[in-house]
Amino acid sequence: MADKADSTPTTMTKTLASRLANIVPFHVMELQKMAAALEADGKSIIHLGIGEPDFTAPPQVIEAATVAMQNGHLQYTPALGILPLRQAISDHYRDVYGVEVGAERIVITAGASGALLLACAALVEKGSEVLMPDPCYPCNRHFVAAFEGRSKCVPCGPESRFQLTDNMVKNHWGPDTKGVLLASPSNPTGTSIPPSTLSSIINTVHSKNGFVIVDEIYGGLTYTNDSPKPFTALSLSSDIIIINSFSKYFHMTGWRLGYLIIPAALLPAIEKLSQNLFICPSVIAQHAALACFQPSTLCTYSARLAELATRRAFIIPALKSLGWEIPVEPDGAFYVYCDVSRWTADADSLTREILRDVGVVVVPGMDFGVWGAKKYVRVSYAQRMEKLGEAVERLRGFFEGRRPLRGEGLVKDDVRHEGMVVEE
Repeated sequence: MADKADSTPTTMTKTLASRLANIVPFHVMELQKMAAALEADGKSIIHLGIGEPDFTAPPQVIEAATVAMQNGHLQYTPALGILPLRQAISDHYRDVYGVEVGAERIVITAGASGALLLACAALVEKGSEVLMPDPCYPCNRHFVAAFEGRSKCVPCGPESRFQLTDNMVKNHWGPDTKGVLLASPSNPTGTSIPPSTLSSIINTVHSKNGFVIVDEIYGGLTYTNDSPKPFTALSLSSDIIIINSFSKYFHMTGWRLGYLIIPAALLPAIEKLSQNLFICPSVIAQHAALACFQPSTLCTYSARLAELATRRAFIIPALKSLGWEIPVEPDGAFYVYCDVSRWTADADSLTREILRDVGVVVVPGMDFGVWGAKKYVRVSYAQRMEKLGEAVERLRGFFEGRRPLRGEGLVKDDVRHEGMVVEE
């Protein structure tokens, strides 16, 4: 019998689609595998890498799933999702964000990943360019590449809060550019796009007959708020696509449930794609998610947001005390994007050394693009306070006696990923 791990080329591997060359491994997952191996050998590991809350679904959500199963709600649903959940989301946007979104414009999906896949399947074609910031969530590039498009990644530094600006969109829009893919708040930086900037970007893209996709899966996880209500890009325009999920704010990561909010004109195309690609999202997860909007459950989420705010207030000064620079303090999500170039010319090597020596997982910037790839690391503070405190002390011990680098220009951003256009 052949060895299951045998990597010898076969007829099947020789016929793999060429588009796979445009999709690179997700380094945070590679670090997780390395951490798992160390844990298996008995090493204590603190995970500040993966973007997953340590909170799980509240009891009300689990109970709703149990009741759904007991009542026999186990068969296919409509491809667009069950109407009660679509209506509950619509009501939530009215009550929390102050915007009216008809339930007919809401499409329930198999996670935010399923939502992005449907959006890209509908809008991206061979040779299409999609503008996005560098750094950004790496899978965004890969969804575009999966449909033979190209991500045009525009370097975005601290001066723009690591986000695209309207001038950047105007300057980098080309003949093959079809739209923009944004995230607010962002992974990996935890920064949001100011509403005035986002409004200008939307107007510019629409003037060029392009599409705007805004990933708001960290919406609700914000810690500074200058307006009376939490913000959504839907307050600026209804002619955009919103990606959202039950994973982050609602703490249902493994349930794989998300949603799209789309212009009504796109509904036939998205429904056709959803029918063929997914049939329907998880029926159990859909019925469970109805409980997310109960008053008692919403109170639980508010308390958890306050806990995340406490962790944020601790981790930012703690990381600075290690000599890690935080050029832009995050206002959302649960990430801090740190400049560690004082200590290394290769953040990837540093993260591996930290993991091996003191058992703390942080993610190198190379996962998120080219700009700053070798000098930035992402830290997730979605861990309970005692773990965060212990991680900081381990890191402090790691850097004790370590001499900072000297000189200017020690770190060069020379990382490149296939399938992406990097604007210099």
